Amino acid sequence: MATAHRRSGRSRQSSDGLVNRKLVAFAPETWHAVNLLAKDSMKSFQELADEAFLDLLKKHGRSDDLRTALRKSAADAEGRVRRDR
Repeated sequence: MATAHRRSGRSRQSSDGLVNRKLVAFAPETWHAVNLLAKDSMKSFQELADEAFLDLLKKHGRSDDLRTALRKSAADAEGRVRRDR
């Protein structure tokens, strides 16, 4: 089922216990470069994808878990309320 998730040790499952999946298309040269990186770094494609998406979220100041995102959102909202007073 989700063997790549289990191998990476960082299974990201939704609250209903299912793993979310998306089909992604790559240009052939991009796929070749990513596949070569996976082999050279001895990582699975899933591990590289997890790392890439976590880096993307971090770059845009987004949390990778709901609890942290809600805390940040609440703190931001409270800061806006205090400024508006």
